[in-house]
Amino acid sequence: MFSHYFRFNRFGNKLGEHRPRLHRMALAWCSDPALADDLVQDTLAKALEKQDQLKDEERLGAWLYKIMHNCWMEYLRTRKPEVDIDDIELTCTDCPERRFSEHQIIEQVQVAIESLPLTQRQVITLVDLEGCSYEQVALILDIPQGTVMSRLSRARETMKKRLQNTRNQDNVHYLRRVK
Repeated sequence: MFSHYFRFNRFGNKLGEHRPRLHRMALAWCSDPALADDLVQDTLAKALEKQDQLKDEERLGAWLYKIMHNCWMEYLRTRKPEVDIDDIELTCTDCPERRFSEHQIIEQVQVAIESLPLTQRQVITLVDLEGCSYEQVALILDIPQGTVMSRLSRARETMKKRLQNTRNQDNVHYLRRVK
């Protein structure tokens, strides 16, 4: 009985020598001093329970890190989400409000395009809607490429001014929980 106590006490002293390094590692892993303390405590408790499994005392440090890694993985697996439901914003992806908003934006863009002079309307629709290159638009409309670029620039500036008051630029709506 005395030899078992002596062996336990000697092993406990060796574990105590590793405690600061274990704590530094635990703190680096979890970034929470209280959680790091718990992790080290769990590691040392398991090491005491399983000290008979340590084959080579020279590898005590690596063995302790392995135990701590297992404790940390177990903590992460069993941890429950810590998100407050009041902080969650629910995104409406296919709801009547969003469809209505999209329809309004489409109508505003159509009206803005229709109000452009014909020459600007042709250029902006060919470049921005159809994806034609400046060179292609110049050939289609039989105008110089520089003219395509200047008409496009003016058309985009006019569109920007006319659509400036359009709400919801990112076109995402949020539902918020009401208390």
